[in-house]
Amino acid sequence: MAEQVTVTKPAPFVEKLGTNLAENVLAQQGVPIVTQGLGALQQAAQQANIPQTKQAFETQEQFDARKGLFDAQQRAALGFDQRQLALQGLAPQVAKQDQLQQDAQALATTAAGTSGIASFQPFLDKAQAQAGKAADLAGIAQTGLEGAGTTLGGVPLGAKAFQKDVTEFMSPYQSQVIDATLKLFDRDVERQKLELRDQQAKLGVLGTGRAGVQLGELGTGAALQKALLKAQLEQQGFQQAQGARQQDIQNRFGLGQAQAGIAGAQQNLGAFRSGLGGQQAGFGAQTEGILGTNIGRLGSLGAINQAQAQAEEDARREAVRQATFQPQEQLDRFGAQVAGIMGGYPGQVATTNVPNPTPLQSALGIGTTLAGLYLGRK
Repeated sequence: MAEQVTVTKPAPFVEKLGTNLAENVLAQQGVPIVTQGLGALQQAAQQANIPQTKQAFETQEQFDARKGLFDAQQRAALGFDQRQLALQGLAPQVAKQDQLQQDAQALATTAAGTSGIASFQPFLDKAQAQAGKAADLAGIAQTGLEGAGTTLGGVPLGAKAFQKDVTEFMSPYQSQVIDATLKLFDRDVERQKLELRDQQAKLGVLGTGRAGVQLGELGTGAALQKALLKAQLEQQGFQQAQGARQQDIQNRFGLGQAQAGIAGAQQNLGAFRSGLGGQQAGFGAQTEGILGTNIGRLGSLGAINQAQAQAEEDARREAVRQATFQPQEQLDRFGAQVAGIMGGYPGQVATTNVPNPTPLQSALGIGTTLAGLYLGRK
């Protein structure tokens, strides 16, 4: 009885697509996977010191295989460069930190640049220095206050200090002034005597008793006036000395008050420095308290920078992955499309009738089989 064979085939264009897909898959299997360009691959090979010549421990076939693999890797790396250039517009990008973020980070890093006791030690040192200066000024003020009632710049004060002779305040030129004034007075008296004698001579009474009396009265009056003039000059000098002594007393009191005021100002300055030292110490304590905040801020900045760096690394890795596996992904999409097309188009049915063999054909077939068995045993 004749046999009937039925074969279902896809449409010719679908069969052609499947054949093309299979050829591309097989070709892609022979392409090594690389994750860097040609220049980076060659540089890595040099750094790894991979020998370019046949080694004693390998056969020629092994060397050829190794050289062929490196050649294939170089071709694949060149293709990687081309794909990466073509995919440059699709490569993932990470936005950089703007200038405001960079400025803020720089300020935060600078503000938190010191740590531990070093951050507030300068304040403590300044506080200690101010406290020492305050103590010095307090001692100076105390000494000044104690000396304000007794001395001023080495000048003693008090009742005994003012019990001085007025003559000590007399002008050192007082006697010279008096002597010069009295000499002038004597010359004026002598002039008057000469004038009186001239008058007596003109009257013809010169040398008479009356003329002698006149000259005597002139001399007596001149002596009295001279004594009076000398007393006036001495009184005037005494009054000037007395005024100078009184001014000295006032000056001493004024200077004493000035010294007391200076001592009080120094005491106030000492108190101010002491308060300033306390403020410096307070600043140091505040800095120590801020230190923990600064550590937290630096940790946050570090986390931000780490996230930024990780995002950039992820973007770089994704760009490398795209350039590396683009051919495989294209084949996957192509295979999915071909599978969809093959499922959507009905296959073609071809039927072939095979007649039964004739007795002669059967006998010839049996003879051929037996002959093969016999020859095989020999």
